[in-house]
Amino acid sequence: MFKEWRRRRAVQRVQPGNGRSLKRFRWWQPLSRALFYLPLKNDDGRQVVYAIDVNYVQRFLSDDGKGKAHLYLDGKHHAESKLPAAFPVQGGTIEVAPTAFGLKRCHYVTAEGAEHQLIPDRSSGEGRRAHLDREHPALSRWIGFFSLILLVIPLLLLIPQLIEVVFKLPPVTQHFGTFTSPIRLPGWLNFTLALGAAAAGWERALRLRYNWLLDSMAKG
Repeated sequence: MFKEWRRRRAVQRVQPGNGRSLKRFRWWQPLSRALFYLPLKNDDGRQVVYAIDVNYVQRFLSDDGKGKAHLYLDGKHHAESKLPAAFPVQGGTIEVAPTAFGLKRCHYVTAEGAEHQLIPDRSSGEGRRAHLDREHPALSRWIGFFSLILLVIPLLLLIPQLIEVVFKLPPVTQHFGTFTSPIRLPGWLNFTLALGAAAAGWERALRLRYNWLLDSMAKG
């Protein structure tokens, strides 16, 4: 119910496009742009290609920090919407949702509820990561595992410090006493862990992976 309400709200934000042509992905854009494709057949059986284009630089420079997703139909600008976005298309909806490091969702949801991730452009960061996963699955799994570890370690180190903060609240102190975290990290190590978590968050965004608890560590 709540998910459907959010989808309807997102659909209401969609604005018509201006018909401009889709610019091809450039070699220098893997960190600044996402481009995904969805080939579908329309009612008369003719194949059409939808494309989702998200400019990360424009997103971070926008007033609200949310940015926009742009929908192209057969290479022409068809619609745009603030993120998170939901574009009605043939047979369903394309849903686009951001994270601090990229996208956590770029999926086609059919009217029956089936979900399919869109195909990333081969030259994009997401496309290069998907190619690595296909060509070197073992290496890809190890990279994914290492990214997970880089998020779990800061989380485990943070828990005792959060408990210490809670035990400083007067009602908690009166009933349970105080608690001092046994973990005290030097500044350089905190900085290193933060960089590692950010790198892990970016790598997971390239795979459109997201967990609200773990990836909040990457955001800091």
